[in-house]
Amino acid sequence: LLRHSGELSAAAERLQAEEATLSRHATEIGMPLRHYDAVDRIGVLVGVLFKDGGRTVVRGLARIKVDNEDFPDVLDEIDAAVEYFGSNGGREALATIERDARSKREAADEAFQSGTVQYYKRALTLHEAALYLIREAVADRINQTTKDVSDALNLRKVPIAADKLEASLVYTRFHGISSRSNTLIGVVKARADRTEQYQDLLTMCRNAYCGARESLLRLTVRSHMDKLRERHGLVGMTRLASVFLIRLCTIETSLYLDFFGDRDKMEQRKKGRETSRGRDQDGKSDTEDEEDEGGKANATVAGKKTSAPPNASDQAVTLASQVMAEDNAEFQQLLASLCSALHRTVRRGLVSIHDLDTLCQVVSVLREERSLASTSPTTMAAAKAISAVIVDAQERLIFCANAALTKEVVRFKPTPIDLDYPNRLMPGYKKPEPPNANVKSEDGTPAENGAESSPVEEIEDDAVKAQLRVYESWFPPMRSVLRVLSKIFRVVEPRVFEDIALQSVSSCTRSLKDGSAYILNKSGVVHADLFLVKHLLILREQLSPFDIQLRSVERQLDFSEAGKAVSRFLANRNRRLFSMSTENALVTLLREGVSVHEESVDSKRDLDDALRSACNDFIEHMSVSLAGPLLNFVEQCKLASASSNASLKSQPFMTGVSVKAALSQTTDGLADKLGEVTTQMALYLENPATQSILLKPVVRKITRAVDDAGKFISDAVDGEHEWDEGVREQVLSMLTNIETTVKNRSSRQLKR
Repeated sequence: LLRHSGELSAAAERLQAEEATLSRHATEIGMPLRHYDAVDRIGVLVGVLFKDGGRTVVRGLARIKVDNEDFPDVLDEIDAAVEYFGSNGGREALATIERDARSKREAADEAFQSGTVQYYKRALTLHEAALYLIREAVADRINQTTKDVSDALNLRKVPIAADKLEASLVYTRFHGISSRSNTLIGVVKARADRTEQYQDLLTMCRNAYCGARESLLRLTVRSHMDKLRERHGLVGMTRLASVFLIRLCTIETSLYLDFFGDRDKMEQRKKGRETSRGRDQDGKSDTEDEEDEGGKANATVAGKKTSAPPNASDQAVTLASQVMAEDNAEFQQLLASLCSALHRTVRRGLVSIHDLDTLCQVVSVLREERSLASTSPTTMAAAKAISAVIVDAQERLIFCANAALTKEVVRFKPTPIDLDYPNRLMPGYKKPEPPNANVKSEDGTPAENGAESSPVEEIEDDAVKAQLRVYESWFPPMRSVLRVLSKIFRVVEPRVFEDIALQSVSSCTRSLKDGSAYILNKSGVVHADLFLVKHLLILREQLSPFDIQLRSVERQLDFSEAGKAVSRFLANRNRRLFSMSTENALVTLLREGVSVHEESVDSKRDLDDALRSACNDFIEHMSVSLAGPLLNFVEQCKLASASSNASLKSQPFMTGVSVKAALSQTTDGLADKLGEVTTQMALYLENPATQSILLKPVVRKITRAVDDAGKFISDAVDGEHEWDEGVREQVLSMLTNIETTVKNRSSRQLKR
């Protein structure tokens, strides 16, 4: 009994193992059959019937709806069938049939009888029909909704008011179809890596959406831009239009994500917002409770209120990844197209603007708005559009600045009124009106003749009046240079600003030198030197806050040897025109006939050199003006001492009478001359330290001349050449008087 029971148990186990093996084999054999069954069964569901052995395809109404829960499973079965039949020779065979169908019709008919190829074509037809259902439910629905909204609001002719845009049918109707569309698009996106048909369908849906949104919003956005410009002007329009575009990009991005965003990520972002809002409310209630109790933990509550949610950065990264992804390029183009209305409107307004202040305000406002738009990935399209407008505004600003500098500096022709120095520096000076002061230009504004109108009479504040009076006393070209550079400093690129500053400073320096030459002929050398020193000092001082180098390298083409090079080229009969080497005749002609000359330009160095030269000229001229005979006497003595032809004592200028006459000429009116010089210096140079710096070298030079004259006079012998003790005492007394007068009067005048 035990033996029989053991045998039965072993036989039962063997039969179970055989049954499992046979079942597995049966399942493996029946696996391909499910794909055939799926093709035959799903055709009716998607509205496709196959007749004449699959040669004829009849389309009808689909029994399954895209909203049905079984629709994704149907798509999976169709995809599996397409993949199975295609990988088992159907794809290659069908490609061969389509390639050889014209020349080998019989072979194609024979191959068509193959079950794999036949069912592969059926599976492709089912796949196309299923995708058509999705396209009809998404893309066609979007197009139909767009048509309905456009007809209802008459958007082709009547734009929507900006304040009513978000509540209009343009958004409410699209929000109504967004949920269903997002579900179907999610089905497509989940299968996008399977076949190209899914990618094409997804692209078609995006294009349909973007085209629909652009057609609905284009006229409204452009009309709103034009209204803003008419009501608020260009400066106010740029700020309001930028805010409008930032808001438009935000709500358009939100709507786009409702259609094409990842629903799971959207739910997480929504939960994050609700959590943050709840945390803020809890913090607010805690604050109220603690205030009732006496406010013991205000700092802690304030920290809770102002702290950002812990997942805020993660949400921002997630949002950026969805919006700025490569597959959303169509949507970014949509936003760029809508934001281009700002560029279109502002560009038309910029062309007619010549005022630098207005252009600077436009650039400043746009930069502020761009910084706000760049903080969020949803408004990057607005930031790019604003950047394009900034570039255009800067180009217009640079053009107008160069035009103003060319007119007011490079081509400036000063009038006698502009160079009426030192009268322009007098406290009660009033600029006389030119003959054409009442002439008006074409736009009705008073014509300008190179000098700006003074607003001093219109200002009551004495300090401001004094500052404006000083400003008005500057030479017009320098005033124009500093005014233009101060306006454009913060609104153009540093390299552009430095180039403009380099050229304008060079032109201004030349204009100052020309003005100094005119004043030299009109008012004398003292005023010419002080005019140049004053303005060069102001120019250098006013340029120092800009912190620029004012250096560049100018390159010029030299064609001076071109004629000789052409003659050698024509005389050479063995020219190698097509040689691919350095011996090519054309290359040789260019190398020998054209050369490049480089020249380093340093306007700051030139400005310092001009200032140094002007100061040296002033010191030299003042020394000659105050003590010319003395300096001439000392110079003659030095020349005679250096010469070996005759002794110094025998020279005619070394006679007692001649020396006494020279020193007498120097002493006469020295105090008055020195007082006049220091008065003129105080008129041109307001800073006493600057006056002292300029006057001290003059005093040192005259004092050194007095010492040298005393040495030469000490060599004279009494009784010879009209020298005696009385003459010597008088001469030495004059020298002491000259030195004392120069030192005392100069120090007293500077202290005053």
